[in-house]
Amino acid sequence: MPFNLGPTEMIFVLVILLLVFGAKRLPELGSGLGKGIREFRRSMSDISAEIKRPEEPERIHQPAPRASVPPTAAERKADETQTTS
Repeated sequence: MPFNLGPTEMIFVLVILLLVFGAKRLPELGSGLGKGIREFRRSMSDISAEIKRPEEPERIHQPAPRASVPPTAAERKADETQTTS
């Protein structure tokens, strides 16, 4: 049993909750509590996964990919003059 409560104590707590909130509100409260617990567990697992993940080095600048554009006529002429010198 949760919190070391016996069946008598659990029934007593449920009766008090029923008197305070009413029969129509108890299912709403239970589903809201369940959603809250699930969201809390999900966020805790996300945080622990973030902590356990190895840190990637930050890159300040990534080199630009080389273009496959053919050289212009002026560039070809400059290359020819450099190789003949």
